[in-house]
Amino acid sequence: MKGYWLSVYEKVADPEIQKKYAEKATVAIKKFGGIFLCRGGKNLCLEGSKSPRTVIVEFSSYENAEKCYNSKEYKEALYVLKDSAKRNLQIVEGA
Repeated sequence: MKGYWLSVYEKVADPEIQKKYAEKATVAIKKFGGIFLCRGGKNLCLEGSKSPRTVIVEFSSYENAEKCYNSKEYKEALYVLKDSAKRNLQIVEGA
């Protein structure tokens, strides 16, 4: 089964830091075969609170999604992001 990262941001405090994080995170995601299905862009909130940014990444398996999150490369990206964004990130298994 495929695995997906669902990252829904509540706030982005510093867009420049977000950009640096995204550059580093992309390296890790590509290393583990991740494909961006959406990365920011236009969105319409139909229920709940509007998010300033939503990112969905598809991996070939749930395990690869988890390995990517726990990788050294992704930890380096998280270090850059620190407290400059508030988000909910979940790994979910595909249907």
